[in-house]
Amino acid sequence: MSEHHIRRLILMRHSKADWPGGVDDHDRPLEERGHREAPLAGRWLVDHQVVPDFILCSSALRTRQTCTWVCSELGDKAPTPKLESGLYAASALRMLTVVNQVPETVTTLMVIAHLPGVQDLAMHLASRDSDHDAYMDAATKYPTSALTVLETEKPWAELDGQDAVLTRFAVPRSK
Repeated sequence: MSEHHIRRLILMRHSKADWPGGVDDHDRPLEERGHREAPLAGRWLVDHQVVPDFILCSSALRTRQTCTWVCSELGDKAPTPKLESGLYAASALRMLTVVNQVPETVTTLMVIAHLPGVQDLAMHLASRDSDHDAYMDAATKYPTSALTVLETEKPWAELDGQDAVLTRFAVPRSK
């Protein structure tokens, strides 16, 4: 792939959420661990120079809180996130439909959403040229705050399946 035309897609599962009684799933907040770990994902993006210029975030409270922490670490590099209700409880193909509508001016897109959609989408898009270890890690476990980075030369509207190289899979945690 030539550096000039590469688009990056960052798929992130929200950070650790709480299960308070009497609260609708959509309104579940992050738990204490989630508030500690979400900023680490933002720091990982900065440290690895994979900073999004566009963020799509599920409308659920836990994803919005995760996004706020990530953006706080991105600082002045953080784009204004767009809430996308279609990402809540979405299948991989529904998520792909949302990604397909992203403007072509976006070069690094971040999607913050839920299982199983984010993991299924990563596996659906990953080509045979993907990093083997990163692919296997993403395929076998996708814990909270996990990040998958995929690269493609295709326009967002043409992404379909097995047409992006999975280059990194990370689960930023405090030591």
